[in-house]
Amino acid sequence: MRFNTKLLHGSSNVKNPQREILPPISQVSAFKYESMEELEKVFQHKSMGYAYTRIGNPTITAFEQKINTLEGGTGAVCCSSGMAAISSALLAICESGDEIIAGSGLYGGTIDLFHDLEKLGIHTIFAPDMSPKALRPLINEKTKVIFGELISNPALKVLDIPAVSALAHEAGIPLFVDSTTATPYIARPLELGADVVIHSTSKYLNGGGNSIGGVIVDGGKFKWDIEKYKALSEFKKYGKAAFIVRIRTDIWENLGGCMAPLNAFLSFIGVETLGLRMERICANADKLAHALSEFPELSVDYLTLPDHPYHEYVEKELNGYGGGILNFRTGSKERAFKIINSLKYALIASNIGDIRTLVIHPASTLYIRSGKEEMEAAGVFEDTVRVSVGIEDPEDLINDFTEAVRSSIE
Repeated sequence: MRFNTKLLHGSSNVKNPQREILPPISQVSAFKYESMEELEKVFQHKSMGYAYTRIGNPTITAFEQKINTLEGGTGAVCCSSGMAAISSALLAICESGDEIIAGSGLYGGTIDLFHDLEKLGIHTIFAPDMSPKALRPLINEKTKVIFGELISNPALKVLDIPAVSALAHEAGIPLFVDSTTATPYIARPLELGADVVIHSTSKYLNGGGNSIGGVIVDGGKFKWDIEKYKALSEFKKYGKAAFIVRIRTDIWENLGGCMAPLNAFLSFIGVETLGLRMERICANADKLAHALSEFPELSVDYLTLPDHPYHEYVEKELNGYGGGILNFRTGSKERAFKIINSLKYALIASNIGDIRTLVIHPASTLYIRSGKEEMEAAGVFEDTVRVSVGIEDPEDLINDFTEAVRSSIE
C-alpha cells in the first residue's frame, strides 16, 4: 500500500465490537470482568485485555497501531503530550550519572526538559552541530543515547540520520529522533537508521489543533546491552523488545502519562488526512518562502530555498519536501511585531502543524527561559518570525504576508 491508502486501510489488531468504521471512544476509567480469575490473567499479562485506562485502552491502542504501521515500528506507546513521550523514552534507559548527547538547536521545551533532568543526575551534552565529526568526541562510557530532531524547530537543521545512526551504533548506543516536524509522510526515521522515533501528536499528526498527545515508536532492531543499560535489566528476557516493554509496563504505567481516549480518537481521525494535508502544507510553505525571499529587507529561512545550508537533504532524506515551517528575520523586534500584528489570516498562536497558518515571535514566547546562546543555536533571534504554514489558498497567504511586510517598511 502507498501512504494514503495505508493511512485508511493499514493493519490493526483492534476489533471494533459493532463493526464501526472508526474505533469507538472507550471513555472509561476501568473495564469489568465476569470473574476474578479473568482479571488476574490480564494483570499477569497472560491474557489479552484491558483493566484500567492508565495502563491500556482500546481507543488508544487503535491510534498506537496506526502510527506504528506508518513508521514501520514493532511497537508504539501513546502519551499525554509530546514532552511526556520524550521524557518517558529517555527515563526508560537513563539513570543518575548517565549522559545524553543532543543537538543544540532543539525546541525550547525540550531544552527545558534536559535542564530538569540535570536535577535527577542525568546530564545532557549539547553538540554544536549534529554531524558525526562533532558528535564523536562527545561519546564516552556514560553516554546512553543520541537525541536529535529530524527537522529542528525552528532552526530548520536536518539530521543526517544514516551517518549519525552509524556512529551511534558503532559506539553501542541508540539514536532517538523527534520527527514531529517531518511526519512519516516526509520521512520515516526508522527506515533511515534511527532506533526510536517520537512525535508530538498535537502537531501535524492531529492537524486540527484539538488535542494534546505524544507517541513513541520502537524500531525493535537495536540490541540492548543490559550490562550497559541497567535500567532495562528486569526486561532482559524480551531481548530487542526490552525498551518498549519497559515503557509500556513500567515507566509509562507508573508515571501516569497516558493519552486520554478522546484525544486518541480525535488524533486517529486527524491522521487519516495527513498525506493530503502535508502535500498542501509543503507546497504552500515553498511558495510563501519564495515570495517572501523577494523582499531585500527580510532574511528567509526555508529548506527548499536554493541557498539554504541543508538544501541537499530535501532530496536526500525528505522526499523532496521542505516541511511546514519557515522563518524570516525582519531586522528588528519592532518590525517583527508589526508584521505579525498586521496579518489577517495567520493566527498568533504557539502551536505548529495546524491546518490554519500560525505565526509567533519565538524569542519572546517559546524561548523566554533560554539564554542568548541557546536561542541563537536554535535559530532564534530578536527579529525572528516563525510561521507554521496551513492549507489556505496560497495566493491568499502570499498576499496577506506581502501586504504585512510592505506596511512594516512604509
